[in-house]
Amino acid sequence: MMKYIFGLFIILGLMVAGWLYNLYDEIKHDIDVVVNYTPKQSTQFFDKDGKLIANTFKEENREYVKYDDIPARIIEGLVAIEDTQFFEHHGINPDAISRAIIKDIQAGGFVEGASTLTQQLIKMLILTREKKLLRKVKEALLAIRLENVLTKEEILERYLNHVYFGHGYYGIKTAAKGYFNKDLYELSLKEMAILVGLPRAPSFYDPTKNLKISLARANQVIARLNTLGWINKEQFETSMKESPEIFNQTLTKNKAPFAVDYAISLLVNDIPDILYGGYKIYLTIDLDAQEIAQDALKASYDEALKRDLDIRKGEKKPDDSYVKELNGAIISMESSTGKILALSGGIDYNQSMFNRAFQSKRQAGSAIKPFLYLSALNNGYNPASQLIDISRTYSYTVGGEQKKWQPKNYGGKVEGIVSLRDSLTQSRNLSTLNLVTDVGINTITNELKTYGFKDISDNLSIALGSMSVSLVEFSEAYSIFSNNGTQVKPYIVEQIINQSGQSLTFEPQTKSLIKPEQTYLMTSILNDVVTKGTGKAAQVPGIELAGKTGTTNDNVDAWFCGYSPSIQTIIWFGKDNNTPMRKSETGGKIAAPVFSYFYKKYLDIHPEITRNFTMPENVYTANINGRSELYTDTSPLPEVVYQAQPQNPGEEVLEF
Repeated sequence: MMKYIFGLFIILGLMVAGWLYNLYDEIKHDIDVVVNYTPKQSTQFFDKDGKLIANTFKEENREYVKYDDIPARIIEGLVAIEDTQFFEHHGINPDAISRAIIKDIQAGGFVEGASTLTQQLIKMLILTREKKLLRKVKEALLAIRLENVLTKEEILERYLNHVYFGHGYYGIKTAAKGYFNKDLYELSLKEMAILVGLPRAPSFYDPTKNLKISLARANQVIARLNTLGWINKEQFETSMKESPEIFNQTLTKNKAPFAVDYAISLLVNDIPDILYGGYKIYLTIDLDAQEIAQDALKASYDEALKRDLDIRKGEKKPDDSYVKELNGAIISMESSTGKILALSGGIDYNQSMFNRAFQSKRQAGSAIKPFLYLSALNNGYNPASQLIDISRTYSYTVGGEQKKWQPKNYGGKVEGIVSLRDSLTQSRNLSTLNLVTDVGINTITNELKTYGFKDISDNLSIALGSMSVSLVEFSEAYSIFSNNGTQVKPYIVEQIINQSGQSLTFEPQTKSLIKPEQTYLMTSILNDVVTKGTGKAAQVPGIELAGKTGTTNDNVDAWFCGYSPSIQTIIWFGKDNNTPMRKSETGGKIAAPVFSYFYKKYLDIHPEITRNFTMPENVYTANINGRSELYTDTSPLPEVVYQAQPQNPGEEVLEF
């Protein structure tokens, strides 16, 4: 009888062994997921000085850390509370399994776990958490196999980078920065104990929600370290009393969301995993300038709402629809490189993520005029050239129907005769239309295309800025003025570093279009716009500035496009539904003050920037009718008769 029983046990043993072998054969390739561990990692964006701007991620916010960069005390704390014999066993702990089986039998079900850290890692990456015998057997087999493939250190590195620490934080490094705003090496023993105590029940022990419970769990970790003799009495007593400061931070920590969104839009087609590939992306953004730009937009927006309230006297608050629809955008960049220092596509990212800096195209209005006048200068006109400022009636046909167009100057006044300089300084429409007619629409439209403008109407409407343009496009076009005739492409990404440490660096893209002396003539006129023209609200004491206001029909769009000797800034305001703003909201009223606010504050933090424009060679000065004027070989003084007086001692006296 015993022989039969013994034989039966042998058969059963062989059957179990065969089953285990087949089971192992089925799952042995699953271990590759752990061996070739490639987790999703947060991509980090930094400003030009290396300050963190934002973390981006998809599903899991994780910053990876190598084992050698993990403090030994974290390893000790984790092993002490989760798997004391980790460095002795081979994937499973027979003693712990025996204890768990006894408790499970007593309870009549699975109530006690016996998982080692190796088994926990396998559970997280390969298997489910269900308490079934088959799953537990698979887990044990894989754990044994994994310990033969990876070192203990490699297993711990994967565990501490993959495990969830609550509050949206994956991995020990992310959790340290999230909860304590510290790097791992800066953590105290108590802070480490809080972290290693979290994986057991991350939501329950989350210190931002249940601090007392989290501290009690941390004290268990510290007590266990003390029991094992891994810390001394002084460390034990000091840590038990400590109550660290806990930070309840957003996952992204995004300090410049519009700028980051723009950078992502430029990269996502070429780098599909840009959000979660663990890249380090260094932007051209200056976080201080970014904050100033955002504040400047908001300040002008608030003033516009006050004006709206003044118009609707008796009302206690601005019109809700006006508050919702009115918005603005700004881009500021280094004129010589195109590096974007600040970019905001709206007043409040939390209210609207739509990025008006690059996703929206709006009519340019009078902000296009400097390009028209530059064409005139390049075709022999001079700032002193006389233009006719009288009204004309234009006839045109639409669908076989004859129509008339009678444009007017802002305010309705006409001057009769006005110099080219004064015409642009005061943004006079009628003299501009006459200038475009005289220079030739084809000549001007062709030059506009060389500056990068698209969808240009081949008619006089171009004189009033009928074409639509984004702030990014306008920034590139305006750089021919701010960068002395060399156009610069705005860019926001300076360098990309992948997980392997390989880097890609971006350089300025430039093209020379206009002679420096010709653009300087325009700068001198645009400086007049700021000092005594439509852009007076853009003035800043102690620095020379140049710029142009722009307001479209019915005040639908308002612009200020300007620059200092080294930095260019484009500002736009309008309503998202393309309906008119209040009549008071012109480029000089709502956009120019943003420019002034920005440069005043920027000078406070960067007093070293260049303050004065430099006149290039081949620009000459003469007196004409008692007024100093500039001229070049391409833009000679007009043929008028007068006796010019020397402006400075030794200056040549010119007769015309």
